[in-house]
Amino acid sequence: MAITVVIADDQDMVRTGFRMILESQPDIEVLADVTDGEAALAAVARHDPDVLLLDIRMPRLDGLEVTRRLAARAGVRPRVVIVTTFDLDEYVHAALGAGASGFLLKNAGPAMLVEAVRAAAVGDALVSPAITVRLLRELAPGAADTPGRSTRTPTEPLTRREQDVVRALARGRTNNEIAAELFVSLSTVKSHLANVQAKLDARNRVEIAAWAWESGLATRTP
Repeated sequence: MAITVVIADDQDMVRTGFRMILESQPDIEVLADVTDGEAALAAVARHDPDVLLLDIRMPRLDGLEVTRRLAARAGVRPRVVIVTTFDLDEYVHAALGAGASGFLLKNAGPAMLVEAVRAAAVGDALVSPAITVRLLRELAPGAADTPGRSTRTPTEPLTRREQDVVRALARGRTNNEIAAELFVSLSTVKSHLANVQAKLDARNRVEIAAWAWESGLATRTP
């Protein structure tokens, strides 16, 4: 069954490019592309997509407000992948707090766009490697207050191995890279992350990584 997508961006060339890239994939179907936040909400209500690819700066309603409104909806909602640029760090943090499932740079490339959509569709999250650590490091102790910062506390302490996995995740490693770095299987990494997600009541791996920086775990020596 195809992953259904709605694209919201006020730049015609961006929407056209994203649509062409996504529609070239056999497992992805673009249901609509729209130019502003109000139209994005209307398209979501009309098409009920799996994923909403969402720009931040748009007319009428910006991407942050769209993300907040979708997060407040009861029942199943589309996974939101935010499209951003280097100078929008404060908005990315706010989007994280509102429940976005991924962050992508507009120049990240076709492969990254497709990966982000697929990851979001299964409840995972993908952040452009170029911004992962730089953005999340700002949540480390001592950083300036940032919109969307988490204050969550684990329901029970993380094991030493879970801490190792989370530390690697916070530094931008993929599951495969974590497995190779820690000399464990991919399924073991996924199991540890699932346990951590439950302990933190986190919605996705991005929230886990944000917590790691905010709590100091990401910078703590093993």
